[in-house]
Amino acid sequence: MATSVKTNITEEKVIEWYMDSVLENGKVPESVYKFCKAHKIGEDTFYGFFGSFESLQQRIWQKFFDNTMALLNKNKDYAAMSNEDKMLTFFFTYFENLTLNRSYVLFALREHRHTFEGLAQLKVLRRSFKEFATELIHVRNEEKNLKILKYNEPLFSEGAWLQFLFLLKFWMEDSSPGFEKTDIAIEKSVTTIFQIFENTPLEKIIDFGKFLYKEKFV
Repeated sequence: MATSVKTNITEEKVIEWYMDSVLENGKVPESVYKFCKAHKIGEDTFYGFFGSFESLQQRIWQKFFDNTMALLNKNKDYAAMSNEDKMLTFFFTYFENLTLNRSYVLFALREHRHTFEGLAQLKVLRRSFKEFATELIHVRNEEKNLKILKYNEPLFSEGAWLQFLFLLKFWMEDSSPGFEKTDIAIEKSVTTIFQIFENTPLEKIIDFGKFLYKEKFV
């Protein structure tokens, strides 16, 4: 019968062990039992944090989101930013977090690089991200007096999520120094999605399309 050996184990420590394990071995641990035995903890310790490796994987993506929001909220200028700048800052910060963990992210998504939509490990992140995007457009809608001028919040949040998936694939394929092309894609895509909802000239969308075509990410 397995019993806990180590004490004061945290969720962060279990996540660290898991990420190290998959990168060192090139695969997900064969079982929770073997994972816990390797780290001298009881299965009860693992299950106190996660119900499965799948829920642990989802939590990792959520941690990237939580860390990003924590950094944004520490920025004294963030609250006064426009919605577009808030979205830009979010994406830049989130992808900085991903870059710090690039080896893990590439491993986690290596079998799904052609389509991320519906991917189980992104399920929790999707909900949190869409709530974030919805809040941005909700605040914008409160500034508009006429209902006809207000934006469709579910449509906007879903569009923003699809934009995130595109940027994720772009970043995974980006080989430019410092991932500078990803920074350009972030700026152009955020500008585009906000201007679509503002009914601004079509040339902005065309300009973004030309960029995608040039980089072969259509």
